[in-house]
Amino acid sequence: MHEVSGAVWLVDRHVEQGRGGRVAVRGTRTLTYAELQVFTGDVAASLRRLGLRRDDRVVFVMADDVELLGGVLGAFRAGVVAVPVSTMLGARELATILADCGARVVCATQEYVESVVAAVDLVPEVEHFVLAGGAAEGLPALSVATARSWEDFIALGLGGSDLDRSVASTDEDAWALWLYTSGTTGSPKGAIHRQANIKYVCKTYGDQVLGIRPQDVCLSVAKLFFAYGLGNTLFPLSAGATTVLEPRRPTAQVVAERMSADRPTIFCGVPTFFAHLMASDLPDDTFASVRLATSAGEPLPPALQRRFTERCGVQIIDGIGSTECLHIFLSNSPDDIHPGMTGRAVPGYDLQLRDPFGELVPQGRPGTLHVRGESIALGYWRRTAASRQVFVGEWLNTGDTYLLNDEGYYTCLGRSNDLIKAGGIWVAPSEVEARLLEHPQVAEAAVVGLLDADGLDKPVACVVTQGPVTQEELIHWCRQELAHFKCPRAVVFTDELPKTATGKLQRFKVRELVADNANRTGERVAPITGPRHH
Repeated sequence: MHEVSGAVWLVDRHVEQGRGGRVAVRGTRTLTYAELQVFTGDVAASLRRLGLRRDDRVVFVMADDVELLGGVLGAFRAGVVAVPVSTMLGARELATILADCGARVVCATQEYVESVVAAVDLVPEVEHFVLAGGAAEGLPALSVATARSWEDFIALGLGGSDLDRSVASTDEDAWALWLYTSGTTGSPKGAIHRQANIKYVCKTYGDQVLGIRPQDVCLSVAKLFFAYGLGNTLFPLSAGATTVLEPRRPTAQVVAERMSADRPTIFCGVPTFFAHLMASDLPDDTFASVRLATSAGEPLPPALQRRFTERCGVQIIDGIGSTECLHIFLSNSPDDIHPGMTGRAVPGYDLQLRDPFGELVPQGRPGTLHVRGESIALGYWRRTAASRQVFVGEWLNTGDTYLLNDEGYYTCLGRSNDLIKAGGIWVAPSEVEARLLEHPQVAEAAVVGLLDADGLDKPVACVVTQGPVTQEELIHWCRQELAHFKCPRAVVFTDELPKTATGKLQRFKVRELVADNANRTGERVAPITGPRHH
C-alpha cells in the first residue's frame, strides 16, 4: 500500500486491516470505512475521466458533508490537489482564488451555487463545474465550463477502469492540499501541503495530544475549509474512529441536535463559538458524552474557559496552529491545562522565540514565535516575497508574540503587529480583553491602539455586550485589576466584531471601526484619572 497517500492512511489501511465495517463518517448519511473506500475510488476515477492529471487543482466550495469529505479524499487518491475554500466568500473573492490556484474543476453544493457560478464565469480557465444537491435539470448555464450534477460526475467514474480507481503512485513530497489563509492580515495566500503532512499531523497532535481512540466520535464546529476543522475531521479517520459532519451553520441548537443524535466524545470549537454556547440556554448536560473539548483559532480567554467547564463539566485544551503548519503545534494537554496559556510544544515540533532581527530572545522576554516540524507547508503559491518572509529555512515565522515562562509554558501576547506601546510600555491586547470578558455583561471584546490628541497610542476597547453596561463601568472594571497604562481609554460598543469566514478576529478592521467611530463622534481617548494600580 502507498501509505504516504492520505487516502490510504485515512481509509484503505483500515479496510486492509479488517476494520472496513466500522463507521467512518456520519453526515446526512453514514458510511463505513469500506463504503468510504469505494466512494473515494469513484471520485478519483471521475476526476481522471475528466482528464485531470497529477498536481491539477480541484476547488471545493461545499457544505460539510459526505460529498466534501469524499471529494477531498478522492483527490488525494487520484494524486491531484484538493483546494477546499471558504463557503462565505463573495463571487469576486472566490474568482480571485480560482484564478490564483489555476483550478480546472470546481465542485459546489446547492446552497452556494449562485456565488460559485458567478465566480466560475469570471475565470475562463475553469473547465468543469460539479453541483451536489441540485436537480440535474436545474444545472446552471455557464459561459465556458461544462456543468454536471454530482450524480453524473460519479457516474463517470463508475464507467472507468480499475486503474482509474487506483491510488496514485505518490511520494511524500507530492502536492496533496492547498489551503488559503483566512485573510486576517490581507489577501488570502495558498499554502502548499504535501501528502506527508497529512499523516504527520495525525500522528502528532491527533495521536499524542488528543489521544483519539477507535471508539471515539468527533464533532468539529470549525468547517472543513479551515485547517483546524480539516484536521479535526481527519484525525478520527487516522485512528479508525468516527467523524461527524454537519452541513448546517453551527448554532447552539444544531450542536445540541448532533450531541443527542451522535453522542460525540470529542468536541472541537473556537472561542467565539464557546462564547455563543455560554450565551445560549442549552441544558448543562448537553455535553455529557464529551470527554474532551479543544479550542484554537485565537487565544481562549480564561474566564470563558472556566465558565464552560463549570457549566458543562468538560475541560477545554487550548492550542495554536496555522494554515501554514496544517494544524496545532503548541497546546495544552488533557492532563496539563493552564488557562490563559497555550501550553507546550506538541511532540514532533520545535519552538523558538526570536527578536525582529531573527536572534533568540533571552529567557523571560517576549519574542516572535517560530516553529519547526514536518507538517510545515512548502510555501505560498505564487507569493515569493511573502514566502521568503514567513518560511525561514526549516522554520516558520508565525507572526505571533509569545512569552515563555520558567516552567516551559507559552503565553500568547497577540500578533506581533498587534502589540500597543502605551506610555512607552508594551501592552498585549489579549490581557486587556481577558479582563473585559470577565465582566458579566461582556460577550466579546477586542482591544486596539488609537492615537490620542497628542499623537500617542492608547488602548481602546471594542465590545459586544449581553446586557446594559456603560463605558465608564468597563474602564473602571479594568482599572480594578490592571496596571493603569493597560486600561482602555475609551470603549466602542458594536453589535458584532469583524471576523474572517473561519471566525478569527480581523483586528485591522477593528482598528478601522474604532477610528471611524472617533472621527464620527469627534471623541479622543480619555486621560487616566482616579486610582492607579501598578
